[in-house]
Amino acid sequence: MHLTQELELFPEYTVTQLLFKDVKNATELRKMAVNGEIKGALINPSMVRARNKLINVSDYINSIRKFTMVSLTESTMVVDAFQILVAANKAVHLHKNGKMKTRSLYSEIIFNLSPTNNISEAFKRFGISDSDSAVHIVLIHNKDETLNIEDIIEKVDGQQMAVDRVSDLTDVAKIKKLYKVAPQEEKCGSLLDAVVCRMATKDVA
Repeated sequence: MHLTQELELFPEYTVTQLLFKDVKNATELRKMAVNGEIKGALINPSMVRARNKLINVSDYINSIRKFTMVSLTESTMVVDAFQILVAANKAVHLHKNGKMKTRSLYSEIIFNLSPTNNISEAFKRFGISDSDSAVHIVLIHNKDETLNIEDIIEKVDGQQMAVDRVSDLTDVAKIKKLYKVAPQEEKCGSLLDAVVCRMATKDVA
């Protein structure tokens, strides 16, 4: 059900992804992350939610500084698991080179999913909220580490599904709007191509 991949440029790291739907405890998951009970960054790519229930950005950024390498995403805005892998790979690259735009590796993953360089906006758009019902969990870990996946799974009150089915949860219209995908682009490439291109080139002036 989960997907584990080695980072090609950083073979000492692996990325593990888990996907859940019908999640009933997003509020608890968010609080666990803030309190360090879930050691990771919470990401919510979905824009279909009430803004007043979003976690405070500054509190969230401060809290994830102490987390291990985990990200949780609400998967409505995720086209493919490769999108998450690109964000994680870029975060590790910038972390190793001391060029991160945010305070930690985990917040950098969140930031890298966004098509813009506005950090606050990235957290507002991609940070998990109380109303989320689909969660994509991403763990970056050293190959020498013992990863307790079951411990993470037990914290989620939801139905686990295969990561390669993430497109079942995708809101294509919202993705096209956020990443400003023009109809012409889809004639020469896929939606995933367009999304990853925006993520990869947003630093280019």
